[in-house]
Amino acid sequence: AYSHAAMDSINSAFSVLAVCTGNICRSPAVEHLLRSALGEDASVRVASAGTHALVGHPVAGPMAALLHSRGIDTSGFSARQLAVPMLADADLVLALTRQHRSAIVTEQPRALRRTFTLREFARLVASGAAPVPEAGGAASSGTGSAASIEAGTAAERLARLVDQAGARRGSHGHEPILDDVVDPWRRSEAVYAESLRQITEALDSIESALSS
Repeated sequence: AYSHAAMDSINSAFSVLAVCTGNICRSPAVEHLLRSALGEDASVRVASAGTHALVGHPVAGPMAALLHSRGIDTSGFSARQLAVPMLADADLVLALTRQHRSAIVTEQPRALRRTFTLREFARLVASGAAPVPEAGGAASSGTGSAASIEAGTAAERLARLVDQAGARRGSHGHEPILDDVVDPWRRSEAVYAESLRQITEALDSIESALSS
């Protein structure tokens, strides 16, 4: 069964908010790539913001170039400052690092259940993760979980993944730093490429879970 928050999200567009620091490198990449992956599915809205945004700035040149090479047009993008109403409205908040996640939860404690780092969320929803207890307390099989995600819009499937990720949080040992995406701002093109690689790898896992 979906949580009340998940059910509310299904009744309107499901809102995903990506958050980094300046909102000119990492979070815009998540916004544009996830929106592109979702295509024409209007059940999900994707946006981004920064904890210390360079308000009004476009996507940083090196990241824009990397996204353009993937067929993503970033023209018209304008960085914006994270605000509490954005967090209150979001059904899923994807922070780019643990520090961003902490800042988000400090600003809006009620967002804790639906706030993850991007790589954390990808890890928690990846295929082969441990079975998730159903509402009645019995663990479902991996096949059953996949079947429950298959039906419906992307909004419904994302709502289910948020519930599953929340149930799995803290259940798998890993290196905490692996939940962060490296900040490429004012660094080499190689670091920009690595940052985007980490983002696309995580998004690929999320997209795979959505279509399983």
